[in-house]
Amino acid sequence: MNYFDESLTSIHQKLVAKEMSATELAKQTIANMKETDKDVQAFITINEDEALAAAEKIDAAGVDEQNILSGIPVGIKDNLVTKGVKTTAASKMLGNFKPIYTATAVQKLTDAGMVMVGKTNMDEFAMGGSTENSAFQTTKNPWDYTKVPGGSSGGSAAAVASGQVLGALGSDTGGSIRQPASFNGIVGMKPTYGRVSRWGLIAFGSSFDQIGPFTKTVADNAAMLTAIAGQDQRDLTSSDKAVPNFAEKLDAGVAGMTIGLPTEYLGEGVDDSVKQLILAAAKTYEQLGAKVVEVSLPHTRYGVAAYYILSSSEASSNLQRFDGIRYGFRADNTKNLEDIYVQTRSQGFGDEVKRRIMLGTYSLSAGFYDAYFKKAAQVRTLMINDYTEVFKNVDLILAPTAPTTAYALGAEVNDPMTMYMNDAMTIPVNMAGLPGLSMPVGFADGMPVGMQLIGRPFDEVTVYQAANAFEQATDFHKQNPQLGGQN
Repeated sequence: MNYFDESLTSIHQKLVAKEMSATELAKQTIANMKETDKDVQAFITINEDEALAAAEKIDAAGVDEQNILSGIPVGIKDNLVTKGVKTTAASKMLGNFKPIYTATAVQKLTDAGMVMVGKTNMDEFAMGGSTENSAFQTTKNPWDYTKVPGGSSGGSAAAVASGQVLGALGSDTGGSIRQPASFNGIVGMKPTYGRVSRWGLIAFGSSFDQIGPFTKTVADNAAMLTAIAGQDQRDLTSSDKAVPNFAEKLDAGVAGMTIGLPTEYLGEGVDDSVKQLILAAAKTYEQLGAKVVEVSLPHTRYGVAAYYILSSSEASSNLQRFDGIRYGFRADNTKNLEDIYVQTRSQGFGDEVKRRIMLGTYSLSAGFYDAYFKKAAQVRTLMINDYTEVFKNVDLILAPTAPTTAYALGAEVNDPMTMYMNDAMTIPVNMAGLPGLSMPVGFADGMPVGMQLIGRPFDEVTVYQAANAFEQATDFHKQNPQLGGQN
């Protein structure tokens, strides 16, 4: 069983018609995962026994005919804690960690009847843009095994793109859902900050992190977000705003909408092939009845610098808990308490994590706080103001998700500055806490290109509405990778 030509609706219909049981579906899914993942390496852990037990319970109770998620296998990024199931954040520091509780977003999916079949690979503690910073394995792009799948949620994106699962959860701090969605030719949504509870998400940058879904289609994505969204009393940053059915206006079209095209997103550093596909998408929207206008977000150019100061500062604080004392990895042959701290963190963290801890600690230190952290926070406010002004005149913003297609494995992993610049298109959305969705807009040299739709705060409905209109007018989402080689 692979899911290349399936959707939540098509599989749900088969389950309701008893063409297959949830247990049979889980078994077929896991069998395909074991075979396909030998090459793709999207999963750190395959959750076979627990998944089959969960599927058997669904069969015993009967598949919920009104819920298209019931009985459907799902992948979970390995920084979302899962009770009794190993959760590593792709780090040696948590190599054998089995949590005692389950993250709210994961629990909501399982309560809706989804069957967790595995935990997906990622950049260690979600720090990276290629999923090459995992302590355990390197995930490959299903379109071309010599290319990266993006990051940090590259495992979840590759799992969906390679047909192993129909949906997966990722987390997005500076583009970690949208950039891999772009590189893999699928749909990835970063909701408004606060729309989904972060309780149970191993924190990177607490004021940036958001959990969101990967799927093949816009409708499937909307269904998964509807299931996981909502206030959580255990997460005081989660919003009390009512959760709509995010699919309620999928077929309403874009006639009468005004879509902004920011000049800063189509300038230097963006491949011409990417730029041309975005401009072609703008034309498609005009043909569908929308008005496309040029807009400006002048502080975008400061986004990368400000983000890496702020997010690294938050990471420095969040990762203090990994000290070798309470849980997780502890270095051997240490001499005293200080040596335990130093050796455990030196051996347990990878290079990229250490780099960001050092940057963040420096930015927060006495004498440098005002010069770096405070200035970056002020830039963040200016970026929020930019979006506020633009959204007075437009309903959505259209932009590239990434400046290039997926690059070669090993090409940038040792060049952090170049890799950081790949997030220039996605970081501003996290800085402002806005919803952003990436979806396929075409292909360049056989590799997928993604476009980003950015909405007003808590207006995911409009984002999905416009995304679905484009999807229905094109066939990019129907293209599947030729697993195993160049395209």
